[in-house]
Amino acid sequence: MNVSFEELSDPQRAGGVEAATRGLVTSLARQGVSVSRSSQHASILPAASDLPEVVHFHGIWSPRLAIRLQAWRRRGVPCVVTLHGMLEPWALAHKGRKKKVAWILYQKRLLNMVSALHATSEREAANLRKLGLKKAMVMIPWGIDMTRRSAETHPVRKFMPEAPSLFERRVALFVGRLYPVKGLTLLLQAWARVRPVGWKLKIVGPDEAGHRGELEAMVAQAQLGAEIEFTGALSGEALDKAYQEADLFVLPSHTENFGMVVGEALSHGLPVITTHGAPWKLLEEESCGWWIPVSVDGIAAALDDATRRSPEVLTAMGGRGRAVVAERFAWDRIAGEMIACYEWVLGRGPRPGCVR
Repeated sequence: MNVSFEELSDPQRAGGVEAATRGLVTSLARQGVSVSRSSQHASILPAASDLPEVVHFHGIWSPRLAIRLQAWRRRGVPCVVTLHGMLEPWALAHKGRKKKVAWILYQKRLLNMVSALHATSEREAANLRKLGLKKAMVMIPWGIDMTRRSAETHPVRKFMPEAPSLFERRVALFVGRLYPVKGLTLLLQAWARVRPVGWKLKIVGPDEAGHRGELEAMVAQAQLGAEIEFTGALSGEALDKAYQEADLFVLPSHTENFGMVVGEALSHGLPVITTHGAPWKLLEEESCGWWIPVSVDGIAAALDDATRRSPEVLTAMGGRGRAVVAERFAWDRIAGEMIACYEWVLGRGPRPGCVR
């Protein structure tokens, strides 16, 4: 099978969008699917003899992608669109006037002309229906790369409560963009309320729109400088090390269409605290974390509970989470479901169970 990915420009597809599409490309290739990405394309479509069987768009709100989608449809190529959370309520409110105009002028009309829409959670799919999108909905979560993870659960590290130096403290970790939607102001307020003894909070990720300065001012005002560390963006081995050195993961987001970092943390054997803004109810169902309201009170209560638990208990929770990720979110399984959907839109296979 030959599939073409049409993507947003580099800055727009940074972070989770790029990680998701890269993981899908790699996993599809392992199953014999040839994928080309839009950055490799010329400005015009290929000749009829070189057309892909399916075009998979990643993202919206791009006039360039809108033009490309119409061009592919005129050539008779089935198109699938992954929204990447760009129609979630919080995302719609950001630059809302521009998006409202684009929605009316072209975006809604084009999305109702594609072969299928891809959502990564039931909640995202429901929100798309509320917006009047009527096309078939493919409900497939993103995968998590387990290839570099140890088969063992997260190790229990020694902690000396009588002398909690910077290196002896247990670590709560956040990974993501430093941007208001991630809820870091809520987390800092909750941390200031709980002040867990023997713990520090490590915040990993790139600054966006100067938000790091606002967060650092909050840290200084609350006199939390000795307990909170900003590392900036990390990747590769440095990011893996941050996960390995942590004891707990926290994602306090106002909204996430999927929240890949939750799966990443679980795959590293970490128990997770996240909010109802992320579709990770399974944290409670599988006893591998806390799924709490988007509020200072909710985050503070979960922090207080988690940081009072022994290293052995947290490690056991992380082990359960890792097993869940390996079973439900392995990339090869996710890619297999996506291939079944491609075959279906091509009329070569039955309607998959993930199609709503």
